[in-house]
Amino acid sequence: MHILLTRPLEDSKNLLIKFKELGHVVSHLPVIKIRKIEYKEPSFNDHSVIIFTSSNSIKNLSVDLINKTIKCFCVGSATEKFARSLGFQNVIAAEGNVRALKELILQNHDKKNGKILYVSGEVISSNLDKELANEGYEISRIVNYAVDHNNEFQNDVIEELKKNIPDIVYIYSQNSAKSF
Repeated sequence: MHILLTRPLEDSKNLLIKFKELGHVVSHLPVIKIRKIEYKEPSFNDHSVIIFTSSNSIKNLSVDLINKTIKCFCVGSATEKFARSLGFQNVIAAEGNVRALKELILQNHDKKNGKILYVSGEVISSNLDKELANEGYEISRIVNYAVDHNNEFQNDVIEELKKNIPDIVYIYSQNSAKSF
């Protein structure tokens, strides 16, 4: 089977290797680029919870300034794994979508137990911060990265894809879908 991965290489590397080990033909065409956005550094100690909706939100954050025992809610297992790899110890993952993440927060964090810091990209699929504020939570949002469309493809990769059309294309986000 021919599989096309569309995430940046650092985010696709492990999956690329696993699929190849299983005998699949794997192509890589990164359709997005992640760009860090400068943000006003919050007082991390003023928050009892951090929400991460992607590993990019963690990669573009000053994690050295954060107490690694703070409770973290992650949108999915890949984000959870990345948070743990950086030393975060109290990490809970949802099932990979914002609705499940919201329910996880509602079930596991009492609004009386402190402020929430929501770290995300510029484009979001849901207004999680506003929804949680409507539920009575005190929440602030940091936007620390943006996604740019990648238009710089090597011609040989495009030509190979034209010759051997993939059976499956992995598209991971709304931004990737638009770029694809």
